[in-house]
Amino acid sequence: MRDGSRMRAKRCLRTWLGLLLGLTVTVLGSLTPSALARTTGPAPPGPTGPREPSGPPGADPAVPAVARAWPVGVRPLVLRGWEPPATTYGRGHRGVDLTAAPGTPVRAVAPGRVSFAGRVAGRGVVSVELTATGTPPLRTTYGPVRATVEKGAEVAAGEVLGTVEPGSPHCPTSCLHWGLLRGKTYLDPLSLLPPWLLSRGPSRLLPVAGVKP
Repeated sequence: MRDGSRMRAKRCLRTWLGLLLGLTVTVLGSLTPSALARTTGPAPPGPTGPREPSGPPGADPAVPAVARAWPVGVRPLVLRGWEPPATTYGRGHRGVDLTAAPGTPVRAVAPGRVSFAGRVAGRGVVSVELTATGTPPLRTTYGPVRATVEKGAEVAAGEVLGTVEPGSPHCPTSCLHWGLLRGKTYLDPLSLLPPWLLSRGPSRLLPVAGVKP
C-alpha cells in the first residue's frame, strides 16, 4: 500500500508541475513587448544604439586640442603612456614618456608663458602655462631639460625651450617626460594633440611598457 501511495503522489506532483509550466508559458506569451521589458529589464542597445564617442588615442574631452607641435621630433614613439592614479597620492604615470636622444630640442607644444625653468630633484624642468585655456590655465611640463628660456618668457608653438638632458629617471634609455596639469590635477598630455598631429608620419604609439599588444 505504501508503494501505491508513493506512485500516486509522484503522478500528482508531475501533473501539478506540468500545469504550472503551461500556465507560465501562456502568461509570458501574452505579454506585450513593453510589459515584458518591465518584467525583465531593458534590452541592451543593438548595433544602432548609443555608442561611445570616438576620438584620438588619449583624448580627454576636458582638454582642448590646442597643440601645434610635438615636444620632440615630428612623431616620437611613446615609451610609456598616461596611467592616471586611482587616488591623489596613488601609483601611476602622470604623463607620457617620448623617445628622445640627449641634446634633442624640446619645443613648446602651444603658445604660452614659461612659469618655471629650473631644477627639481636634480633634473631640469620647464613648465609653460598655455594661453587661453581657462582658469586655472593648462600647464605643460617637460623634463629632464637643459633650459634655454627663463621664467616669465612668452613662447610660441614650436619654440625651443631647451634640450633633453641625459639620465632620465623615467626610462631605461633617454626620453622626455611630458606632463599636463590644470591646477593640481594631472591630465593626459596627448589630449592636447589634434588628429592631424597624432597621425602624421609612419611611427605608431607603443603599448605601455610590460604589456603585450
